[in-house]
Amino acid sequence: MKKKKIVIIGSGFSSLAASCYLAKAGFNVQLLEKNKEIGGRARQKKKNGFVFDIGPTFYWMPDVFESFFDDFNKKPSDYYQLKRLNPAYQVYFGENDSISISDSLNEIKNVFENLEPGSGKALDKFMNKAENNYQIAIEDLVYKPGENILELVTPTTISRIDNFFRTIKGQVASYVSNPKLRKIMEFPVLFLGAKPENTPSFYNFMNYADFKLGTWHPMGGMYKVVEALTDLAQELGVNIRTDSAIVNIRVRNNKVEGVETQEHFYPCDILLSGADYHHTESLLPKVNRQYSEKYWNKKVFAPSALLFFVGISKKLKNISHHTLFFDTDFDEHAKTIYDTKKWADKPLFYASFPSVTDSNSAPKEKDCGIFLIPIAPDVEDTEAIREKYFNQIIKRFEKITGQEILSFIQFKESYCVNDFKSDYNSYKGNAYGLANTLMQTHVLRPRLRSKKVSNLFFCGQLTVPGPGVPPSLISGKVVSDLIVKYFRK
Repeated sequence: MKKKKIVIIGSGFSSLAASCYLAKAGFNVQLLEKNKEIGGRARQKKKNGFVFDIGPTFYWMPDVFESFFDDFNKKPSDYYQLKRLNPAYQVYFGENDSISISDSLNEIKNVFENLEPGSGKALDKFMNKAENNYQIAIEDLVYKPGENILELVTPTTISRIDNFFRTIKGQVASYVSNPKLRKIMEFPVLFLGAKPENTPSFYNFMNYADFKLGTWHPMGGMYKVVEALTDLAQELGVNIRTDSAIVNIRVRNNKVEGVETQEHFYPCDILLSGADYHHTESLLPKVNRQYSEKYWNKKVFAPSALLFFVGISKKLKNISHHTLFFDTDFDEHAKTIYDTKKWADKPLFYASFPSVTDSNSAPKEKDCGIFLIPIAPDVEDTEAIREKYFNQIIKRFEKITGQEILSFIQFKESYCVNDFKSDYNSYKGNAYGLANTLMQTHVLRPRLRSKKVSNLFFCGQLTVPGPGVPPSLISGKVVSDLIVKYFRK
């Protein structure tokens, strides 16, 4: 019997994961990528011997990656080597004022205790709740397709209902009072793209992922994971074509007939889009779009980002692989992203130096630096603004870490809102998708299956279960199960 033909738009983590599951399930899978390289937002940049991950740099929740590969009788180590980072990351609060988060929970508790007597035991209690929530999330929630609110109703989730009506900020404050410790405990929810005061306390499971499961680095960079998924997909028979932007989705009688690029028409029985949800719907006839412009405009989006990829012609000191600069007001910066939607005067920023761990990231005796400033989606983006903020954060970096860097910059390249729009058709140039607020959780997120086109499905950071690399892998699995449910006889 002839295999059903599935076309997948995009080659990010969710699309690649879905392509593997669907090929394994017996579908004929064609994956089309707009850009010249595979990976979606997780592409790679190479220049003068320096290697940069353009997108994600944190490898958290290793159990989700292991689960994914195990579904194909594989292991991550079949494709890439992982190294657990110690310290996991370093947080600067000012000059010569930093805290390093180790790879040991006991050592983290000692750090807490030294700053605030009694906080070590408090952290133990907090982590017990976080671990329980992590197990609930993995076993009862994140692998559900979000078709019905009843998916969330289990004896376990009912017993934890209060966790959805308290906030991370309030919960953290009930355990520790030291402002530095509070910032460290609130930090992981930034991966969920929302303010701690708007994030349900249930999401403290990210603290378990942080402090207990650890922070890892795939040697060669996060792009090694993209290459692993690509290799697995091709082993399973997925056909991948790059440089193939979709210009139209052809629909007849509320059913997709195929997609058009500038050069080809690709007929299909089923269409799955891992591309930007809003953009995908814009390629449909208006009558077949589920969500209006008003709907999208009201949604709370996670931040966009101003990124700098910097080649440094010396080895730096007083840094870790992942280094956070919380030397300015966290709440004021958050307001500029979610409330005023303007550029912050003095933003927090993050820096990744993969060459601290991975010698292949930079030439000998040099360092590779990725600097990131979280910003509001759709803010004004000009070269002058980019340069202004680069100079500001580099001066702060020099002062805080006690070293000169500006005269040792071999080259730098930037990436911001306009690039997210042009490269990924990203709605308002967002970098991380929809924030995981209470009103944007599970069934309240855009649906995996279209209500108006019978054979159209979606996956990725704007739908279930949410933003981040592990959730994207999960999204690929969940949507594949849904397609099998409805279309494989």
